[in-house]
Amino acid sequence: MNGSIERLAPGTFVRSPANPDWGLGQVQSAIGDRVTVNFEHRGKLALNLAAAPLVVVEPGSEQANE
Repeated sequence: MNGSIERLAPGTFVRSPANPDWGLGQVQSAIGDRVTVNFEHRGKLALNLAAAPLVVVEPGSEQANE
């Protein structure tokens, strides 16, 4: 994962490098290594960061617009 777990607060934008077709996601909740993310093309998913690493996307970055 890019960045620390503290950055995965609700509202943080992320992408799943292993699943680019899911699109941009927004963290809904984060407890330990478990996060719930609402992805634009996949919907809401509960993920374990050890099995599904995420990359934090800074608002306004090129990644946010892909």
